[in-house]
Amino acid sequence: MNNWKKLLLSLISTSLIVPMASISAATQQPTDGKTLVPVREIAEKNGAVVSWQQETGQITIRKNELTIVVKVGEKQAIVNGQVTPLDNPVQLTKGVALVDGLFLTEVLKEAPEDMFISLVSMGNGKEAAQYVQHSVSQVLSPTLLSQLWTSLEGQFGKITSQPLAKHIENNTVHYNVTYTFKTALTNLDITVRMNHSGLVDDLYIAAAIPDVYQKPSYDDPSSYTEQKITIGDGELALPGTLTLPKGDGPFPVIILVHGSGPNNQDSAIGGAKPFRDLAVGLASQGIAVLRYDKVSYEHTYKVASQPKFTLKQESVDHVTEAVKILKKNTHIDSTGIFVAGHSQGGFALPLIIAEDKQHDIAGGILLAAPSSSFVDVLTEQQDELVNRVKQVGLDTENFKVQADFYKKVAALVKDPKYSVDHLPESFPLQPAYWWFEQKDYVPSELAKTQNTPMLIIQGENDVQVSMKQFQNWKSALQGHSNVTYKSYPKVNHILSSYDGLSIGQEYMQPSNVSKNIIDDIAKWILN
Repeated sequence: MNNWKKLLLSLISTSLIVPMASISAATQQPTDGKTLVPVREIAEKNGAVVSWQQETGQITIRKNELTIVVKVGEKQAIVNGQVTPLDNPVQLTKGVALVDGLFLTEVLKEAPEDMFISLVSMGNGKEAAQYVQHSVSQVLSPTLLSQLWTSLEGQFGKITSQPLAKHIENNTVHYNVTYTFKTALTNLDITVRMNHSGLVDDLYIAAAIPDVYQKPSYDDPSSYTEQKITIGDGELALPGTLTLPKGDGPFPVIILVHGSGPNNQDSAIGGAKPFRDLAVGLASQGIAVLRYDKVSYEHTYKVASQPKFTLKQESVDHVTEAVKILKKNTHIDSTGIFVAGHSQGGFALPLIIAEDKQHDIAGGILLAAPSSSFVDVLTEQQDELVNRVKQVGLDTENFKVQADFYKKVAALVKDPKYSVDHLPESFPLQPAYWWFEQKDYVPSELAKTQNTPMLIIQGENDVQVSMKQFQNWKSALQGHSNVTYKSYPKVNHILSSYDGLSIGQEYMQPSNVSKNIIDDIAKWILN
């Protein structure tokens, strides 16, 4: 740790355990035994800047995003706009302003997440690990934390030592602090997830993408309310939002299940937030919607550390927990619980229905859902992408290299000599177990054996899940009279209408879920 960090830590710890009178000759001891300390001296030693208005007696202390305002003679402080009572009024003695010592040192001391990220940036994993929750100490180990910064610089280039911005967001599971750093290639967001005890519980790292999302025209805030909710408990609990139509209910409800990758509860990608659009659009038509952060998003490193992590753990288990919660909610019609899976979430929907032992799920909605095995879809997806890139006149070389890579992955998974009990020694996409435990799973084949009503929705302009998959659903379920099919000519994989040929680049632009899709889902459920 560098010298100024040592000095800061020393000052903070000393100020809390030794008599404050030893810090400055100007320190005073009030008659009630509380210690007053010189504002400027203590603030500046803690890295803050102090300004003084002699005419009004107002003192302003600033440190990063923290602003403290006190006034001579007043027995309160304003901390980031919030009034905080003081044990003694601020005093002015021989030109030195004095304030409660414990208050000032406590409010100015460096936050644990700031200390943690600073230590990680210096490669000091041993000290950074002191801020980590004990239960995840094997996941966020001193070795990993010591190497993390160097590893990130290997991917993104040199990282600036100080963050460009700091953003704080609370949910029901974590206190999340996101630091945006500039790198040689891009801006990088590093989110430190703190538990309610103030210890680091996980990390989430991704390229910083500007939020250009625009609310859809069908978003009517007067027609719904939103409640924060927690899905499950323990180490992998997830924060979520229940969007409820205005009124008493009870309302039918849809549980939204994410596609592949670590997605937040809005399923945000580029300029789109399809799960948010679905929630507000359907709530405006009398249907409640529950969405939640995906487990690989909220608990990224914990999930990545599990060598036998499965599709069931990723996309099924939390739906079961969500159903239990909704059945107890008086605003929800317990006979009208539906599940809508997007992409991989739709791929997993037959597994979700199979897990529904109490038959609580009234129906399933497949949104751009693969019907074939995962590796067959992956291979088809890559060929479709290369073909479309060629059609729009772009260079296909890099896309062909990517396609060849995934085809080799698919060939390994399909190789009969490999299984969950005999994994390849070197598999390029970890965890290997996740790929091999579902090698024989074909969602349309499992759905054949089920009788839950389904609405199958597909965009005809989808580069990731083709119309071939939609036709496979039709063929597999042709004997099921309770299945409805809808396709939309211009709709792409993120459920928005796009006039050009979709190759995924348009995801970066603002877009919204097609109103036709929302109308059709609402009509299907309500009828």
